[in-house]
Amino acid sequence: METFADYILGEKDYAKKMEIAYYLQKRTNIFFDNSVILKAEIARLFIEKMNLDVDSNLVVTACLLYACKKNIMSYDIEKIKKYAIDGAEYLETLGFSKKFCKICTEVNRYLGNENREKESDILELVDNFGGLVLDRPERKGYSIDEAMHVIENRNLKNVNNRYLDKFKEFIYSKEGAVA
Repeated sequence: METFADYILGEKDYAKKMEIAYYLQKRTNIFFDNSVILKAEIARLFIEKMNLDVDSNLVVTACLLYACKKNIMSYDIEKIKKYAIDGAEYLETLGFSKKFCKICTEVNRYLGNENREKESDILELVDNFGGLVLDRPERKGYSIDEAMHVIENRNLKNVNNRYLDKFKEFIYSKEGAVA
């Protein structure tokens, strides 16, 4: 019997994969908005352009679904810290592997995992970047330079993200600037 996980991971066409996630949102009311699509596209382009040795299909699918239990209006730090865990628990019921769910929980560093999956580092970067450059109700989006400064000097300061330097190279290559 095919699970939802088998179905969406088996779909290699990026547009169809997004459509599957969209219809899941319609049926189950998971979190899925334009920010999810932007982050997934950034991840896809980053992996492709920088020739990263990761499973692009896995990472893009994780980008589409890791925030499935996110509450857009929550300002409660405990709920913010827990949405990735809640999402991973939900995704496991849909047939996703423990590794896939671990990647999704490691989008942030709230669990303090020492042995992070390499795909998690990509999710962390695109989640931070997308969250900073997009407008929010309480603030305008940051410029690309401001976002990268915040990521490097605040959000990921003193943590080891194995792709941070490559991500900077990727972001500035898209802008035509020098990193």
